[in-house]
This record gives sequence, C-alpha cells and structure tokens, in this order.
Amino acid sequence: MRAGIASVLGNRTYRALFGAQVIALVGTGLLTVALGLLAFELAGAAAGAVLGTALAIKMVAYVGVAPVIAALVHRLPAKAVLVGADLVRLVMAVSLPFVTEVWQIYALIFLLQAASATFTPTFQSLIPAVLPAPDDYTRALSLSRIAYDLEAILSPVLAAALLVLVPFSALFAGTAFGFAGSAVLVLVAAVPRVVSTESSTFWQRLAGGARIFLRTPSLRFVLVANVVVATGVGLVLVNTVMLVKDRAGADDAAVALALAVFGAGSVVAALAVPRAVTRWSVPAAMRAGAVVVTGGLAGGVAAALAPAGSGAAWWGMLVAWLVLGAGTSLIATPTGRLLAEAASPENRSLVFAAQFALSHACYLVTYPIAGWVGAGSVAASAAVLGGLAAGATLALLLISDSGPTPKRRARVTEAGTRIRRTRASSRPR
Repeated sequence: MRAGIASVLGNRTYRALFGAQVIALVGTGLLTVALGLLAFELAGAAAGAVLGTALAIKMVAYVGVAPVIAALVHRLPAKAVLVGADLVRLVMAVSLPFVTEVWQIYALIFLLQAASATFTPTFQSLIPAVLPAPDDYTRALSLSRIAYDLEAILSPVLAAALLVLVPFSALFAGTAFGFAGSAVLVLVAAVPRVVSTESSTFWQRLAGGARIFLRTPSLRFVLVANVVVATGVGLVLVNTVMLVKDRAGADDAAVALALAVFGAGSVVAALAVPRAVTRWSVPAAMRAGAVVVTGGLAGGVAAALAPAGSGAAWWGMLVAWLVLGAGTSLIATPTGRLLAEAASPENRSLVFAAQFALSHACYLVTYPIAGWVGAGSVAASAAVLGGLAAGATLALLLISDSGPTPKRRARVTEAGTRIRRTRASSRPR
C-alpha cells in the first residue's frame, strides 16, 4: 500500500509540487512555535489572548479571503499565483521578528494567512490536472494528508531542537526559507496552464463556487461532511490541554503525546484511503469516517467523565483521539475526489476555493463550542459536538445520491458520445 501511494512521486511535476507543499508546511510549523514565543515576549501573561485572536484572524482570512482571491486571480496562470503567494508569505515571515506592538502581529498574520488562503486552494485545484487518473489523484490526496499530519507532529520537535542552538527569532528565518524553497520548486515545475474561457464578471465568479456547491448533490454531501470533520478536530485542538492537565493529571509532554496519537490515527487512515475508495467508493469511505468520528466523540465524553487523575481518563482519551484522527482522515482525505469530479477545468479553482472557505467556516462554529462549553465541562463540550456530528452523520447516511458512481459516469459519457455522433451524422453535408 505504501509503495502504491508513493508511486505518484514518479511524476516529475507532482514531485516538485509536493516538495513545495512539504517545505512550506515545515515553514508554517516553525512559524506557529515562533509566534507563540513572540506573543509571550510582547504580551506576557496575556499571550494566550493574543494567540487566540491571531487564530481567529487566521480563520476569518481563510473564510473571507479565499473566494475573493480566487475570483480575482481566476484567469491568471496558476504558477504565477502560487509563486506570488509564497513571496508574500516570505515577506510577512521576515517582517515578524521586527514587530514591537501586538496589533502589528495581527496585521502581519492576516496578510500571511490571506496569502495562504490564496496558495492552498490554487495548489489543490492544480493537482487533478497534473494527475488526471482518479487512482493517482487519490494517492496524491493521501500523501498530502500524511504530509499535513507529520508536519503537526515533527515541526514542534524540529523547533525545539533549533531553539537549543538559536534564539526563537531565528525560527522566522526558517519559515522564510521554507516559503522561498516552495516558490523555487513551483518555478521549476512544469505546471499545466488551464485557460479559462468564461466571460463572467468578478461578482459572478465570487459567488460561483458557492452556487456550484448548492446545486451539485456530491458537493452538498461534502458540505455536511465538513461539519463532521470540524467537530472531531475542534474537540481535539481546543480541549486536549484541559483533558490532559485537569482530568488525566499529566504533564506538558503528555499534551504533545496526545496530539501525536491523533496525528498517528490520521496517518494510518490516510494510508488506507486508496484501497478503501477502490473497494467501496469515495462517499462510502466518507460515511464510514463520519460514523467513526461520532464514536470517537462518544469516547471523548467517557474519558472526560472518568475520575480525575485516573488511568481511565488518560487511556480513554488516547483511544478516543486515535479514533478521531482516523475518522476525520477518512472523510477529509478523499474529499478532493468529489470536488475534482464535480468541477470542470475552467471552474475548478473556484470550487476548491469555496471548499477551503466553507470547510473553515465550520471551525468558526465548532471551535467556540469546544472552547465556551468546554470551559465549564469538557464532557459537555464533547457531548454537544457529538450530537452535532451524529446529526450530520445521519444526514450523510440518508443522502441517497451523493454523486455519480464510476459505472454511471461511464454510461453518461458513452450516451453523450452516441448523441454527438448521431447529431454529426444527421447534419447536412
């Protein structure tokens, strides 16, 4: 299975683009650590509030900027868009060590995340053109998911090793090198250029992605699936510290271990996705993931209700986090297949930008639930998120037609070919 997933790296263009993604992810991971230390240096005890605001700004940039930028750059070459976004991120990263006020952090983070909201959907929409075969594209999606998960595990370790040798401000230089390396790899890649023939206006393109989502059954399926992913990720990212420190009575290192277990579950599931979608289908794999996430959230409730300081709280949380990592990955990893199948080459960037914005909008709902309800009771937080996930999972199970099957697409294509041939033969000569 692993050799099968890695086989897409034989494509030279994809190999360069995947390298760009990995290097940029490492830079982003270093930035996360350095930003926390910078916030503490500027705000002291209020560093948590600064970071919370910065994360909120990040989500606002993701939700609000991605569709606007996609509409603006719709007719520009993808390579120019990717390199431009990397250069903006590089400049912002280089500027961060020189800030002296908290508001400057907010401004630079907004610009940096706006550039990321430009880079990521453009990158994602480009891969189907580089790897048009559905099985190859699925392998690329699995590799991308594994890269994200490994970055979350390894970047803090790399940052800790660097901090032994250099001050935290040097991490911003590492971030800048990451974005510079990403830009170079994109420049040398033979990126295909998709020329749009649409004559729509900016305002029509701005709402175009959302309209496609609303009128396409498979993309409405994706919208509901996004809710399930956000519930699982929201509980883990927001409430892990409370469960580890308050309920399990463990130390800071245990927080990193718990997050690593979540990432490990995601990696294992991502490795299994190509086989799962071949044996079943993309929607079936995503439905299974939704059921798994709902079960993981129920496990989170049980762990939060276990006696404080007990092994049941600790081990119950680790099992729940492993399950949640696997479930969210089963949903998120193959989602790109449904997006690529529902979009045309001309509107693919708009569809991926809409997914980028809409999926992050779900986090604007689940993060506050996890935080505000979890402040009083983590068990209540997990229960509310579990109820939301269960409702969304039920909706996914009840949706009868989430998208055309491969056989059905083949029949439609064959029928369309016959109609075109009939029309051509009947034309007057």
